Amino acid sequence: MTKVSFFDKRVIGSFLKATSVISTILSLVVLFVDIPANNKTIYGWIFLVLLVVIYFIIWFKSNNLNKIDINIEGSDVIIKVGDLFQQEGLKAIAFNEYFDTQVDDQVIAAHSLNGIFINQYLDVSVAEFDEYINTYNLQNNQILGTIQTRSRGKKDRFQIGTICVYEDYLITAFSKFDNKNKARLTMPEYLEFLITFWDNVNNVYAQKSVSTPIFGSGITCIEGHKAISDEELLKIMLWTFRISEMRFKYPAKLSIVIHKDKIDKINLLDIKYANNMM
Repeated sequence: MTKVSFFDKRVIGSFLKATSVISTILSLVVLFVDIPANNKTIYGWIFLVLLVVIYFIIWFKSNNLNKIDINIEGSDVIIKVGDLFQQEGLKAIAFNEYFDTQVDDQVIAAHSLNGIFINQYLDVSVAEFDEYINTYNLQNNQILGTIQTRSRGKKDRFQIGTICVYEDYLITAFSKFDNKNKARLTMPEYLEFLITFWDNVNNVYAQKSVSTPIFGSGITCIEGHKAISDEELLKIMLWTFRISEMRFKYPAKLSIVIHKDKIDKINLLDIKYANNMM
């Protein structure tokens, strides 16, 4: 998939910088090396072919970026392709507003990030994990209320953006559930979640690096924005991080990890240049 046009001005700019360096080096070389007159044409064509190859390489790399480093208000931010569970430091896992742990493809889908976490990475029983969440959130007075009418899953509801720190994981209340256990959020609620999440991370990260997925990239439906892309969600995350009070102190950093199946739809070059110009 072509994400960057062949004549993109940023590609041209990178090419001009590369040719400037090459031209400087060649200028120095010819000061000390004589090129036979009958070979100048051949070397000229070789140089032109080399420039064409360099341009194609720059364009190809621009289309296939899988990692960028940017700085947002003094915080180092890495956006990259990878496996969230393999990252160092704290890893954010999005749950629903009830912190449900029932992986049955009705309350929680087995292929979702929190379903994978519970089935493959949780090192205690689900009952012990539930007790830990309850104790942690009761100590921090985070319960909004109890919904007795829920027929499946837990009944205690939490503010979206609430974080429960469990070992190297930030378990966070992300999506709201309707009466059919379908994950949903409005755009204002999505923004509320992100602002609250960043502020809560600021309180608990303890100068450790934090890795997150692109929130909303999975099965959560953002009402009124069903066609919103992962790239747009990523840009919203970066914008809310910028306006929040969250700042990572060196060497801690924020990593936003993109699933390998999603990267073809995300133009990291656009994001890199957009943030560098802010």
